[in-house]
Amino acid sequence: MSLKKEFTFKDRLIKGIEENGQFKISVVKTTDVVQTAKENHGLSVLNTVLLGRTLTAAMLLASELKGEERLKIRLEGNGPVGMITAEANRVGEIRGYVLNPAAELDYSRQNTTIGDGIGLGLLTVSKTLYNEAEPRTSTIQIMEGDILSDLAHYMAQSEQVLSAFLMDVSIRDNGDVEQAGGILIQRLPDAEESVMETLQSRLPELPDVPELLANGDYIDVIMEKASAPYNIRELDRQPVHFFCRCNPDRFKNALSLLSYDDLKELRGKDQEMVCHYCGKRHTVSKKEIGSIVESAQAKLN
Repeated sequence: MSLKKEFTFKDRLIKGIEENGQFKISVVKTTDVVQTAKENHGLSVLNTVLLGRTLTAAMLLASELKGEERLKIRLEGNGPVGMITAEANRVGEIRGYVLNPAAELDYSRQNTTIGDGIGLGLLTVSKTLYNEAEPRTSTIQIMEGDILSDLAHYMAQSEQVLSAFLMDVSIRDNGDVEQAGGILIQRLPDAEESVMETLQSRLPELPDVPELLANGDYIDVIMEKASAPYNIRELDRQPVHFFCRCNPDRFKNALSLLSYDDLKELRGKDQEMVCHYCGKRHTVSKKEIGSIVESAQAKLN
């Protein structure tokens, strides 16, 4: 692929609205985002797909926010994956991790599905919004564990918005991500019921989003296909990328919250801390540890 074409087909999100205000649609390509998550965390194929779907969904839902408002999706269940967390903001920064990155399923067992990876448990969506001291949080039971069905159920139960999701991740033979992306369609107030019925009946007939991307359809074309037979007016488009704002100062601030007794045990040696979200390793030197201990001691006097 040429550099020009590679740039043109970078991970991006596009938003549009039906010309008569019947529904909104967002389409996102997250191929590089999911591949970065796979490499950062050493994900199994199962976790690459599950976390990839969750990262994609988080970006689609965060596209409805403002500025640097952010949204977090957390699934916690009794399956081998244990927990999946993904976070995204309106400016296109996405990050996430799983509790057990190497987890896999035994597909030789009868009736095993990808949803068994997370199993039975809870799905929580929280939004950190401007001018609100506490995040808005909604929790529902996990229905299928496949991410797609569970988030559609969340939208209907918690947001009370009739929605249609389509998202997935395709994997190469070597375990790398071939393509990843998703579609979110949301009914707007006063829309005719027949409009969403038409769209919901058509979406399952579309090829999976990764297949469309692999065939050369970019987000613009996918938006047109998913919206047919209705006409769409583009509202916005933006790049998206796996990005984490962790840095040594944040880890030092976290250490400063420990008790003096706990900090004393850390004195005299460097401390390496690993970010759950991105896998980056940050080192706090023994000199910096000493300063933190001295500050904690001073507060006791």
